Amino acid sequence: MRVIIKNDKDAVADWAANYVAFRIKEFKPTRTKPFVLGLPTGSTPLGMYANLIKLFQAHKISFENVVTFNMDEYIGLEPSHPQSYHYFMQENFFKYIDIKPENIHILDGMTKNYMKECADFEAAMKAVGGVHLFIGGVGEDGHIAFNEPFSSLQSRTRIKTLTQSTIRANSRFFDHDLSKVPTQALTVGIGTIMDAKEVLILATGKNKAKALHHGIEEGVSHVWTVSELQRHPHGIIVCDKEATDELSPETVEYFLDIERNNF
Repeated sequence: MRVIIKNDKDAVADWAANYVAFRIKEFKPTRTKPFVLGLPTGSTPLGMYANLIKLFQAHKISFENVVTFNMDEYIGLEPSHPQSYHYFMQENFFKYIDIKPENIHILDGMTKNYMKECADFEAAMKAVGGVHLFIGGVGEDGHIAFNEPFSSLQSRTRIKTLTQSTIRANSRFFDHDLSKVPTQALTVGIGTIMDAKEVLILATGKNKAKALHHGIEEGVSHVWTVSELQRHPHGIIVCDKEATDELSPETVEYFLDIERNNF
């Protein structure tokens, strides 16, 4: 596992955007050989998306031959709902870049057949050869996507009931009204994410410090699902200094030392 420690959330966003752009350009995607990118929602990746848009506008990156798969979607929200992840991705990223609509994959929270929707999503990933780079955030309780504590580390795309802590955290997007927050979502599984050739987790702020401690310094556990990243051959966490508050000084110094000359 690599741990990239930056001064603040803006530096995290800048590093992540440049890393995504670097990976895409290095791959040299074509129509028949697209680069496959897994994407998150939430407040943490907003800076990364803003920087990727700037790179596109500066003609430094193209998404014409990029295929995307989003991590999750609430059950019961129309794609046009301002808090749906369909809407989030369009308003914060997709409408500003040259990605083809047919290359965008987001789970349908309005489907009548959840099992088929999830199976089809997994099949679509396999059909394009798998995800090259899956990006995610991490919750205060260590969850990635909507894989709450005690989720199977082998889980696949499925329906998931959300914990009260996640509902409370997400209520800030619903006028802080818990009753407006959906209680279930469709989400990729931990196993789905770990199938990607590379996984990049973003973490900013003191409220993510405990999750990073368990994800980096403690053992692999389904209680803190982010900890499964320890077993990925190409896992990266990029975080700000505040998010390292519960890591030991020795751990912080180690990663600062070995990453000092790296990308």
